[in-house]
Amino acid sequence: MKTPHEILLARHQAATPKLDAIRQKAVAQLNRQGSRAQSGNINLASWCLGGLQKLWLELVLPSRLIWAGLAAVWVLIFAANLSMQDHSPTTMAKSSPSPEMIQTYRQQERLLTDMIGPDETSVAEPQKTYSPRPSSERPFEIMMA
Repeated sequence: MKTPHEILLARHQAATPKLDAIRQKAVAQLNRQGSRAQSGNINLASWCLGGLQKLWLELVLPSRLIWAGLAAVWVLIFAANLSMQDHSPTTMAKSSPSPEMIQTYRQQERLLTDMIGPDETSVAEPQKTYSPRPSSERPFEIMMA
């Protein structure tokens, strides 16, 4: 006994050459349209998109495991960085200096004064006040210059 598939194939066997002719016409039309589109100027947007697709297919897609591994490593680095940060408040600002530290600071100051010498502040002259005078009262020498 024949299956329904075999019965349908036998019934439509005569239509196969007609379907082949229609298929050939459609493919020929598509080839002509494709050749006309290729001979014209290439649209910049389609060229960029095609370039991006080509980069994706040639660089990223073949090495998916490598990119996934790099992403995993960066996630681990980020997590380690967050875990290593010290979130406790600093205790140095809250504590006062110990007497030993104060003594060492005073010793360092004494050594510094011994090396540099005592800090002598010199008395500076008071600044002269400037009072503008008319040009006729200026000295003759300045006018010559």
